[in-house]
Amino acid sequence: MKSSPVTQVKLDEALQLLPGWQVQDGKLHKEYRFATFSQALGWMMSAGVEADKMDHHPEWTNVYNRVTVNLVTHSLGNQISTLDIELAKKMEALADGRKP
Repeated sequence: MKSSPVTQVKLDEALQLLPGWQVQDGKLHKEYRFATFSQALGWMMSAGVEADKMDHHPEWTNVYNRVTVNLVTHSLGNQISTLDIELAKKMEALADGRKP
């Protein structure tokens, strides 16, 4: 998938469909909370596989049951792109127990 920067209008539309996501420090941002460390780690593995398929890799950290995610496209000058929105949608599907 080819990425392109998103307009503010498109970003606002996407945020309406991505519960809990927001723009923070110029990046698409969300903190996920899971019941256990194992669930957080399992989600990270699944999300990591999807990200790798897209050749798009998140900035993320994990502390126990929390995973903090920041998405930005470095190759577009650190802008939020269509690729970031697509990866966020896949992450949401995985967090909800759906196939991305």
